Amino acid sequence: MQNITLICIGKLNMKYFSDGCQEYIKRINVMAKFKVVELAEEQIYEKNVSEANILKALDKEAEKILDQIPKGSNVVALCIEGKQMPSTKLAQFFSDKAVAGNGDITFIIGSSHGLSKIVKATAMLKFSMSEMTFPHQLARLMLLEQIYRALSINQGSKYHK
Repeated sequence: MQNITLICIGKLNMKYFSDGCQEYIKRINVMAKFKVVELAEEQIYEKNVSEANILKALDKEAEKILDQIPKGSNVVALCIEGKQMPSTKLAQFFSDKAVAGNGDITFIIGSSHGLSKIVKATAMLKFSMSEMTFPHQLARLMLLEQIYRALSINQGSKYHK
């Protein structure tokens, strides 16, 4: 059984996102060992946020993120410059990693300012779900659905049509 970890900066604060995420987590746990790690976003206390302060906050978040990545896990960073792929390719990614003997995968969703270059450098795959911008809570729900879909594809279920 694959181990899948989702590391997120920030918490879900809207019930409908939380309910949707819990439903997909329940479904994923039937097919894989799944864990969510929520980390606090670094607060920036200034009205006109400087690029230097954003980078400092991202580096502090990076330290917390890197501490939570399971040893030997295949890291996937969600970022705007990442590669887009159809669900079937994501399923193939899961399958390829499992067949290679290291099926553990860690997805990382950063804060509203994104992810540190340090985190991106540790990722074996930079992944983008779309050219569009989504709120992080919606992105988490969408990612969970895609993880479930990929696992369903690999199991040959009828969920993916």
